[in-house]
Amino acid sequence: MSSGLIDAPPTPPSHKPPRSRRRWLWWLVALVTVVVLALAGTVAGVYVKLAGNVKHTDVTAADLGRRPAKLAGKAMNVLVVGSDQRDGKNVKYGNVPGERTDTIMLAHISPKRDNAMIISFPRDSMVQLPACRAQQGLLGQQAHLGMINESFNSGGITCTWKTVEALTGIHIDHFVKVDFTGFKGMVDAVGGVDVCIPEAINDKKALLHLAAGKQTLMGEQALGYVRARYSLGDGSDIGRIQRQQMFIASMVKKVMSGETLTDPGKLFGFLDAATKSVTTDPELTPGVMKDLASSAQGLAAGQIHFITTPWRYSVIHPGRVEWVQPQSKQLFRIVATDRAITGSGVKGGEAKVPRSKIQVEVRNGTNRSGLATLAAVQLEERGYHIAKIGDAKRKPYPTTTIAYSPNGASNAPTLTRDLLASKGLLAPQATTSRLVLTIGDDWKGLKALPQNDTDSLKGFDATHDSCAGA
Repeated sequence: MSSGLIDAPPTPPSHKPPRSRRRWLWWLVALVTVVVLALAGTVAGVYVKLAGNVKHTDVTAADLGRRPAKLAGKAMNVLVVGSDQRDGKNVKYGNVPGERTDTIMLAHISPKRDNAMIISFPRDSMVQLPACRAQQGLLGQQAHLGMINESFNSGGITCTWKTVEALTGIHIDHFVKVDFTGFKGMVDAVGGVDVCIPEAINDKKALLHLAAGKQTLMGEQALGYVRARYSLGDGSDIGRIQRQQMFIASMVKKVMSGETLTDPGKLFGFLDAATKSVTTDPELTPGVMKDLASSAQGLAAGQIHFITTPWRYSVIHPGRVEWVQPQSKQLFRIVATDRAITGSGVKGGEAKVPRSKIQVEVRNGTNRSGLATLAAVQLEERGYHIAKIGDAKRKPYPTTTIAYSPNGASNAPTLTRDLLASKGLLAPQATTSRLVLTIGDDWKGLKALPQNDTDSLKGFDATHDSCAGA
């Protein structure tokens, strides 16, 4: 279990080996794809065409081996992966042979189809991987400790399916593999997606130049936005996936709004672009999609919840992450049995804003080098969104402070509770609605997490407004 204090500083996020700038792009289309498969069954006259866009790959019982039992009856668990295959239309993004995945998610849809939970597994997670046999030109996988996305490289979608079932104990019903070529078309088809830009962005690598404030991004801009890393927040992959969760939440909200659903042309354009980039198992038939659509018509955006598997940076494997226990096992059991996440970890029934809804700027007000970065890493492990890391305008600060505007006042108690010594001074600040943590000379780190803390399991829903914490 993560205590919030570590024996040695992890490798700074910005020092991780460079990888594809689009590694987390799949997050943006993954959940929308699940929604697409449901909505496709409701569009009269175009259903057959849209279903014909979808490609299929077999996953056999022999490939999966011994599997976890299905514990939640009619619940549906859909494995969603993102494919980075750079041939055909994708060659312009870099002519690299083979196929990779840097996004692995599980979409859990309740038996009554009245809520959905989307769990993200960080690509850098070090986990115990099961053995998978060689097939279709792939070498297969020996059982070993490795990164979770190795399974796709070694044994394709069937090995990834087997790996996720082995790690979580959740019975998977279907898979959806998403290619990123349709991403820009999906964004353009819905008339763009609204995002909140806390500060102006000028990223030459991503070819992205945006003013601060609420913006509606079209396809090319959206692609640049999800590519950007070092110019936003703390520059880490985790920070990027957090921002992209907000983006996909905004996209889902737009797709499920009357603005899209009541516009046949806009809806068809979106569905057409999305289904052209999808591969599923043959059992996810048009009939299954249609039944899912019929039963999930009342599902609102606020009933779709985003959660990242509880994690921490690894000290043993620099630049990688490990899953925090027992919180991860609790999450997987909740999904397998279709139970609600309960408990706030706060005595007396006091309301608590989840960490996943709070953005924090961390400033070093001491003369101890690197303290803001270390504190930001620990807060990020707890689930906070790190908006920025820097130095205070003057030093030294004798006392750690949390500054906030009236809009951020309700978030401050959550952060205060996580500080080891509650000597923080809450100083109202009118210039920003995010929390600004200035570390003072009295800084002693974070409190240890109690074993019954479930706040890390509480993500945000698709109605979440990213501007609220910017």
